[in-house]
Amino acid sequence: MNVAVVMGGYSDESVISIRSGQLILNNLDRSKYTPFEVHILPEGWHVVIDGKKYPVTKADFSFEKEGIKTNFDVVINTIHGTPGEDGQMQAYWQLLGIPYTGCGFYQSALTFNKRDTLSVLNKFGIPRAASIYLSKGDPVNAQEIADNLGLPFMVKPNQSGSSLGISKVNSLEEFDKALEFAFAEDNDILIESFLKGMEVSVGVLNYKGQTTVLGITEIVSHNDFFDYEAKYQGKSDEITPARLDEETEKKVREVAIKAYEALGMSGFTRSEYIIVNGEPHFIEMNTNPGLSPASIFPQQAGVAGVAMSDLFENEIELALKRKVLFKN
Repeated sequence: MNVAVVMGGYSDESVISIRSGQLILNNLDRSKYTPFEVHILPEGWHVVIDGKKYPVTKADFSFEKEGIKTNFDVVINTIHGTPGEDGQMQAYWQLLGIPYTGCGFYQSALTFNKRDTLSVLNKFGIPRAASIYLSKGDPVNAQEIADNLGLPFMVKPNQSGSSLGISKVNSLEEFDKALEFAFAEDNDILIESFLKGMEVSVGVLNYKGQTTVLGITEIVSHNDFFDYEAKYQGKSDEITPARLDEETEKKVREVAIKAYEALGMSGFTRSEYIIVNGEPHFIEMNTNPGLSPASIFPQQAGVAGVAMSDLFENEIELALKRKVLFKN
């Protein structure tokens, strides 16, 4: 079975995505699958074999090497950010009839939009921070925002990942800089009340037909919050399993499963929560979690005693089943 392991993307997260792709390539069962390294980057779409690039034909997502055309039976999508985490690539593959891992194009687009995700989950009674939504060019009254949300508060791009463009505003003097930082990533931003409590990252997936919590990781940032530096440059402690009492752990698991199913997820996800007074508050849903060796999801798999090769095989099987359902 020819498997396209698709990585890269058009955002600043492409470097992280390529690391994730390498872990997948290293963990696929070569007795069952023939994996291909596929880069989707602003400079072009290519299959990379022994360091040489072969252009991808966008009409049918195939490539040629030495006059021999290769089509893909299934896609493992590990693009972080656009266009692989916001529904664009998923819609393209679905139109071509190529099965792909992860959730569908609508769920990808929905969860990539923080405001819309929070709006949906609000109907299910899942706690979250109070928030205000702004678009570039909207009139801004900093004092009014502080009066509504209190200080400190968080400013973040509405559609971005890896904590890019996020700031914690401790005083109104910091607000303009935070706005500029967030608007550099997206034309729409979300301003949220600051939640003080333990942050946890929860790996959830559909494993063998059942919504399963892979693990709960406690995040202890060395910085003011879990920013890009904390995530990828060693400025945090990630403790798996999280140091939770039995009752709180049960609540986190229940809320994480509820959010996964409410949003119609399929495949790997990593959802973030901050526990305030024993109640987990939803922060965001990541539908293409990082899979580099230092990432949280592989750490959780290791603690759970589940081989990454088994998880990828499960993902491929889900993708193939979804194609059959879609055809019917």
